[in-house]
Amino acid sequence: MIMDERLEFADATALDTSGTDTDLIGDVIDLGSTTSDVGNGQPIYLVIQVDTAVTSGGSATVDFKLLSDAAAAIAVDGTATQHFASGPVAKATLIAGYTVAVVALPIGTYERFLGVATTTGTAALTAGKINAFLTYDPVGWTALPDSVN
Repeated sequence: MIMDERLEFADATALDTSGTDTDLIGDVIDLGSTTSDVGNGQPIYLVIQVDTAVTSGGSATVDFKLLSDAAAAIAVDGTATQHFASGPVAKATLIAGYTVAVVALPIGTYERFLGVATTTGTAALTAGKINAFLTYDPVGWTALPDSVN
């Protein structure tokens, strides 16, 4: 997989532990203008992975979202444009190394700034870190043994 630091939202970035709310996580990407083709003619993929296990004193869930907005401080009040949502994922599933999403960015109009947000439900988190980025080359390559004739 090829990664570009400028297409990275989060690199072992801590999730918010302040309560059950929606928070912007990590960096935003400035697309430069409103666009309907983020991949410039090629499919581009959003990858979200758990770096450090998510923990909570209760039975917390986390919903991961890809949002775009006209401002760099992407709104988390529901007014930003939502392009992807994982749906609530239970904390027990969010162990280190777990891949939350590898999805092609949906077709549609993207506002200038693109970012990842999380909505924590049921109970506050106590720890957890994620990696999130865009790539043209999604996870899926598998090493195969040499053929024996």
